[in-house]
Amino acid sequence: MQIHNLKRIHKNKGDRLVGRGGRHGKTSGRGGKGQTARSGNKRRPELRDIIKRLPKSRGYQFKSIQKVYILEGDKAPLKGEKFSEIRKRLGLKGKKLKIK
Repeated sequence: MQIHNLKRIHKNKGDRLVGRGGRHGKTSGRGGKGQTARSGNKRRPELRDIIKRLPKSRGYQFKSIQKVYILEGDKAPLKGEKFSEIRKRLGLKGKKLKIK
């Protein structure tokens, strides 16, 4: 008798079924022991908790509004001139005006 002539008498023994989950053996697809094996296991990454603690920046701000336009010299406002009139005179749109 040679090694290539050998045959099993019994078929290969299958994994034992535990719990539910079809053909999954041993842990039934529930991982290892401890916290991960328990029902209701929902662990979040630590980074997500840090992100949750950060305040949200709410609303939408136009980038053009955030730029400050400084008025000085010949662009300085005339006596009794309103901001809307200054904007029209200088051709500015949506910028914060600062007078020096």
